[in-house]
Amino acid sequence: MSEGKTHLDELLSDPMVQLVMERDRVRPDELRRLIVKAVDGTDTAVVPPAHLISACRAAGLCA
Repeated sequence: MSEGKTHLDELLSDPMVQLVMERDRVRPDELRRLIVKAVDGTDTAVVPPAHLISACRAAGLCA
């Protein structure tokens, strides 16, 4: 087992983390998948369509 996976297992088994995840309705398997994708770089960034960017700017939600 890799050191990174060990740390993630420790984090996900922490009672306080579990309480926060339960409150936020975050499932450990979903979080693990998200973290693995972020670390592996398999999740490609997506630029939102122009109409969403202009609507965001018009609403003052983005720069």
